[in-house]
Amino acid sequence: MVIAGEKTGVIVVDVQGDFTTWKEGSLAVEGTDSAFVRKVRQVTETLGKEGYLVFGTQDWHPVNHVSFFTNHPGKKAFEVIKIDGRTQVLWPPHCIQGTENARVLVDNNIFMAIVQKGRDPRYDSYSGFQDDGGAKTEMDSILKRNAIKNLFVYGIATDVCVKATAIDAANAGYKVTVVEGLSKGVAPDTTETALKEMKDRGITILKEL
Repeated sequence: MVIAGEKTGVIVVDVQGDFTTWKEGSLAVEGTDSAFVRKVRQVTETLGKEGYLVFGTQDWHPVNHVSFFTNHPGKKAFEVIKIDGRTQVLWPPHCIQGTENARVLVDNNIFMAIVQKGRDPRYDSYSGFQDDGGAKTEMDSILKRNAIKNLFVYGIATDVCVKATAIDAANAGYKVTVVEGLSKGVAPDTTETALKEMKDRGITILKEL
């Protein structure tokens, strides 16, 4: 889809079972029930039919991933530790490669590409563009190959992976719009802070599409 002479794409962030209450995910974000997923599906399908190029991100962790508290004896979920000078939040095991709850819950045929992240066991990866070790995903090159200049970004969670993906997209030179009504955050305070941070970076926040 071309807006003002420039192509606009869509990035659907981490709409996967383990992040939803609908699928009783291990890291479910409040408000991600079947109605929320259905809304995301319907809007994404409509955007695809209208000619927007749709891309997705997918958390895709090996069992031995550094972010799983179970891989750190004596530690509990949501503890924060230091690893090689980096701050690491320890999460419950989630989105393990090949498991049912790692599946993207939107019709995969709508996507031009689904970019997997968090595959390196050593690094977390909140952004669809790069991991915490600085290794780039293929997202930027795929978008550039398709001459995308503008992006709608939405999904789970507003204050974690949506924020990281949107900010990295803006830093890479894309004009970014985050759709608040198609995203859910972990907590109200961190979500409010994330929305402000994104606005301060020049990202547009839309309530709905």
